[in-house]
Amino acid sequence: MKDRRELIFRFIVVTGAAVSSALVLLVFFYILRESLLFFRTVTFPEFLFGSAWSPLSPKPEYSFLPMILATMYISLLATAIATPLSAGCALFLAFNSHKKVSKFILLLIDMIAGIPSVIFGFIGLVALVKFLERHLHMTAGESVLAGSILLSVMLFPYMVTGYAEAFENGKAKYYAASQSLGVSKWYTMRKIILPCASNAVFVNMLLAFSRAIGETMAVMMVTGNSPIFPKLLGRAETIPSLIALEMGTAEYKSVHYSSLYAAGLILIITVFFIQLAANRLNNTGRRNTP
Repeated sequence: MKDRRELIFRFIVVTGAAVSSALVLLVFFYILRESLLFFRTVTFPEFLFGSAWSPLSPKPEYSFLPMILATMYISLLATAIATPLSAGCALFLAFNSHKKVSKFILLLIDMIAGIPSVIFGFIGLVALVKFLERHLHMTAGESVLAGSILLSVMLFPYMVTGYAEAFENGKAKYYAASQSLGVSKWYTMRKIILPCASNAVFVNMLLAFSRAIGETMAVMMVTGNSPIFPKLLGRAETIPSLIALEMGTAEYKSVHYSSLYAAGLILIITVFFIQLAANRLNNTGRRNTP
């Protein structure tokens, strides 16, 4: 009876893994197939190093460079803003609050991750954008800065959860020994726990960065969606925003239509390599952990 249950469980696990892998590959190859027309029509220097995106002009240009730069700029800045805040919050919950209180606060923080991105986008549009317009004397508050700040708030719960787990593991290993030696709590946090968890910190940063790259609705609502080279206080358009805004208006099976699939393919490949780097870093950290 036990062997039968084990076989059933193994069958369910293997089937689930196979179906998931097949679906991912199916999506990837479908996007690749739909992108082929674009790659046959537009040369590599044109779409990667050109300066303009104007697919409907008499002489169409299909440069992804402004959108790639905007995507990277907003995602990197959002990750840079969210990292110290989330790490500080996780350290506080691990070392300076009661365990039950920490669990309750983490539960509330996890609830933030469940809020739909369109809600974040709406709040950013009516509050953050207006705030930037008033206090930075901007003509329009839609900007890279607005998108980065809003995205950092969305990344915050994911990063706090990851950091809290890493800091709790470090605390379980080293905190009691550190206290027995008379080392202060703050010195332990700064000189022992943070270096011990540095690998987990970088892994969580990479995972948050890869998630930020794919965010669409909230960023689309506060960045202005202009396919130009990004500036901190200027408008910009990310690759997910480009796909969401233009897929409904692109002529079916046209070069413009295919170019949007090509943009999605670039996004998928970028996220894949970031996830690969995070996995490699995580495995290296596990091997080096005593």
